[in-house]
Amino acid sequence: MKFTIPVLTLCHGGAQRMLVELANGLTRRGHQVCLLMPSGSIVEYEIEAQVLHTNQTVLRESDYPYSDVIVSNYYLTVPSAQAASKLGKGKHIRLSLCYEPAFLPDNHISFPTYHLTDCLIVLSSWQHRLIQLLHGIQSTIVPVGVDPFFTNLHIRENNHKLRIAAILREPEGFAFHRNQEHLISQLQEITKRYPNVEVSLISPPGEMARSPELNRLRAVTGFIFYTPANDYELRYHFNQADIFVTSSLYEAANLPGLEAMKCGAALVAVNSGGNEDYCNHLSNCLISYHYQDLMGEHLSRLIENPGLRHRLAKEGELEAAKWTWTRCLNLFEQAVYTFTRKN
Repeated sequence: MKFTIPVLTLCHGGAQRMLVELANGLTRRGHQVCLLMPSGSIVEYEIEAQVLHTNQTVLRESDYPYSDVIVSNYYLTVPSAQAASKLGKGKHIRLSLCYEPAFLPDNHISFPTYHLTDCLIVLSSWQHRLIQLLHGIQSTIVPVGVDPFFTNLHIRENNHKLRIAAILREPEGFAFHRNQEHLISQLQEITKRYPNVEVSLISPPGEMARSPELNRLRAVTGFIFYTPANDYELRYHFNQADIFVTSSLYEAANLPGLEAMKCGAALVAVNSGGNEDYCNHLSNCLISYHYQDLMGEHLSRLIENPGLRHRLAKEGELEAAKWTWTRCLNLFEQAVYTFTRKN
């Protein structure tokens, strides 16, 4: 089957990793996959599929090759994908990697894009319910996966200090949903209360290079900052952590929390909607809603109770092992075959 996937950027991030894993996985299974990208777009992943850069900074329907399926994703790729589909260039299926109207500007533009096709794939049960409520569309859930490469190396046992880790993205731009000011304040309180606890923050190297605020935080917080250049380094930093914390208020699927669990870290999470499918409070993590203001309390609980910390880490690792890219690809292919059989 021939796939065309319009993509605006492939910089490091959870949504981009999902696109890359699908494109590479489908290519390995014998499908012909073309990633259609505008001129000047960034590629920070190894791509096994064809990458076709246009000579314009905006994708147009004329740029699309003929294929069986067009898989739009971010809302700015949807109009051109729909127009290309109407020209007979492929069945239009949308893969919603986030529900943009809830947290990005121009929701008067992004909201109507959900009415252009009812062939919709989402990442989580929460996202499915949200779109059904707001648009009446019954979407198909294709959950994210974790590469087998992300595994427990059993190196945290050598830590001289207990370590808490988190992802920190550039605050400039549209980052309010990541709730990072609250994260930093809670981590600062923890290090005041527990001087023998270390905090490491993980940021994409490109974002650290261009973000004045990330560099300011690195200078004033006293936290350890890492900028992993590849998955080898990212896996190592996940494995250094005894506790991993996620603060996002809103995520279609919170992939870093799942990857950290797979690497054996105990997870403290804010309920972001998309992590409900793998987070089970007191079973494999500690999770709470932001309004409850329990992040600091949950971190303290795991610091002071190593038995609980180790149990949650073990159960989290077992849960994360169920989340494979093979399952993701199988369900994606099933969804595509179902949609292509529709009139």
